[in-house]
Amino acid sequence: MPAKSKKQQMAAGAALAAKRGKRSKSSLKGASRQMAKSMSQTELRKMAKTKRKGKPTKKKRR
Repeated sequence: MPAKSKKQQMAAGAALAAKRGKRSKSSLKGASRQMAKSMSQTELRKMAKTKRKGKPTKKKRR
């Protein structure tokens, strides 16, 4: 599933780094911490590798 915003893509990248052991899990906050708990490495990789061009900074709430 591709990221819908730049912030979502960045949070997925941070969560993926924590899953791989390149970043401590205690340093994660908010969405990235939740993503690290609930998503697999494959799902995080797909979301983190999304291109940022043309994406909004934040996803609009409904």
